[in-house]
Amino acid sequence: QAQLVESGGGVVQAGDSLRLSCAASGGTISRDSMGWFRQAPGNEREFVAGFTWMLFNTYYADSVQGRFTISRDNAKNTVYLQMNSLKPEDTAVYYCARLRGGQVRKPDDYDSWGQGTQVTVSS
Repeated sequence: QAQLVESGGGVVQAGDSLRLSCAASGGTISRDSMGWFRQAPGNEREFVAGFTWMLFNTYYADSVQGRFTISRDNAKNTVYLQMNSLKPEDTAVYYCARLRGGQVRKPDDYDSWGQGTQVTVSS
């Protein structure tokens, strides 16, 4: 089972962009459905974006629709989250995870979570 490591977080200003990476090691994720989640202090972990592996159907939270894009590079065994027009309310720890089965938007249906990467957006 692949282990996931997120990177690319940082401190940016409102309106800036970041690209998060989720690199898998110890196994391929080319046939896995994957998702990005985030958790801000005091809040529950929430769905951000995800895709189903076969047809690459993508799903986004309403709050990020049109600003964030999820993608994958099977050759690099990596999933990305391009985040544009960042807002202070996007501040959170961002996690990637592998969908075990079920619904793309449900955190409980995922396993193999990464350790997270912090994104801080200042106003």
